[in-house]
Amino acid sequence: MLARLARYTGMALALSATVAGAQAAPAQAEPGPKVGDIAPDFTLSGATKAGVLASPVSLAKLKGQTVIIAFFPKARTTGCTAQMTTYRDQWATLFNGGKSVTVIAISMDADTTQATWAKEANLPMTFASDVTGEAGKSYGAYPWREGMENRLLYVVAPDGRIAYTAKPFKPLSADAYTELGAAVKKTAGIK
Repeated sequence: MLARLARYTGMALALSATVAGAQAAPAQAEPGPKVGDIAPDFTLSGATKAGVLASPVSLAKLKGQTVIIAFFPKARTTGCTAQMTTYRDQWATLFNGGKSVTVIAISMDADTTQATWAKEANLPMTFASDVTGEAGKSYGAYPWREGMENRLLYVVAPDGRIAYTAKPFKPLSADAYTELGAAVKKTAGIK
């Protein structure tokens, strides 16, 4: 009887140690910079609905503004189209109509692809082409899938610090846009 009790006690202690070890395992680190961090700078070729930009898009040149950095997987895909057309349709309420707020949508698509899509869908934001994935690496968006970056979103305050993140951003959730709009208003000081 004592031998059986000792054996069960030993098994219980081993199980407890295993469970405790599993609970103490470190959590998966959140990708990319966090709220309060300085947003990593980037310089990428860009596009708008007017065409490919003559000068590259650089975060450093936008200091003093609230900047939304929206990494997305691929132009013209279902989720990405839903995200960008919702930005377009809610431009005035989400982004103060673009006054003191700049939206940069970043993907690995060529700038010519982004320009054509922006023109066809009348998308008001600036696109940036991260064909090498370098900006995506510094923000934790690359690699996600072959030739695509993950859908991550950052709101950068005028001082260059990250004020809000959505990792991942959920383009089919109305709450995602409500939270984004509130974060932009708070960061930009919009009433």
